[in-house]
Amino acid sequence: MPRKVILIGDPGIDTAFAIAVALSDPGLEVIGLLPCAGNVSAQRATANVQLLVDRLDPPKWPRTASALPIEYEQDGTALHGPDGLGGLNLPIMERHQQLPADKVLVELLQAYPREVSILCLGPATTLATTLTRAPELAGLANQIVMIGGTWKEPGNAGPVTEFHFALDPESMRSCLQAGLHPLILPLDVTRRLILSPTELLELPNSGSRTCQFLRQIVPYGIRASSHLYGIEGFHLKDLLAVAAVSLPGSVTAIEARVDIETRGELTRGMMVVDRRRGAGPVNARIGVDVAIGEIRQYIERVLSIAP
Repeated sequence: MPRKVILIGDPGIDTAFAIAVALSDPGLEVIGLLPCAGNVSAQRATANVQLLVDRLDPPKWPRTASALPIEYEQDGTALHGPDGLGGLNLPIMERHQQLPADKVLVELLQAYPREVSILCLGPATTLATTLTRAPELAGLANQIVMIGGTWKEPGNAGPVTEFHFALDPESMRSCLQAGLHPLILPLDVTRRLILSPTELLELPNSGSRTCQFLRQIVPYGIRASSHLYGIEGFHLKDLLAVAAVSLPGSVTAIEARVDIETRGELTRGMMVVDRRRGAGPVNARIGVDVAIGEIRQYIERVLSIAP
């Protein structure tokens, strides 16, 4: 039976890639696709989720929502394009007013208690807001996977900070204190999942509308990655969360006591891993290794059957 998942994301090229794979994976049932601000504005994130569902047209459409009206000090448009999807400015079919993402998340979890994995592919704001609406969130989810933080790797939003955690460290801290016990996939492992320009532009199943769409949006990310970071290819960081659920055992994690710095001028958003004896009970798992070969085969296998 497919595993039920809810994706919370700020689409973003790599987020769109992760969504496309999740919707195409017969081993997953995406019951919710909830936008959040981050790489793009809240309004743009809501529009991008609608666009993705319309363009990818999965056999079973997930529930969508409107992103919470949050404004952050940074965004990811330099890497993802002004619209978040490679600067294509694709037409979007307007929909009637949708419920806010936190309300939809609560409704889905209450409908499927202990059956759903939440994949947080953006800042933790939506999860933290949901906790105020439904403090029982920790007991309703089967597992929570979060893309964010960095431990031993240099940051991408500051010397020691990762983009998602830096946008809203207070929300990430509240999630840890609320007992969500997430699996955190930091830059230490997400940076290992990088596809070359050739792999990205020659995806399998050339007749698939999913692969055709992804080939449209990745060129901007390839050029931006070369210009901003001096790398050839593009990191598919968010896809690692999808693989962690669909391929149990593909991510090796350790139990840890984790906190988030919320005030430092140079360290706001820093993930602090306290490994001292007597530091307190563990409150998270941290990904420390990934089976990259297995995950790359997974991407190839799923996209080869994508609609």
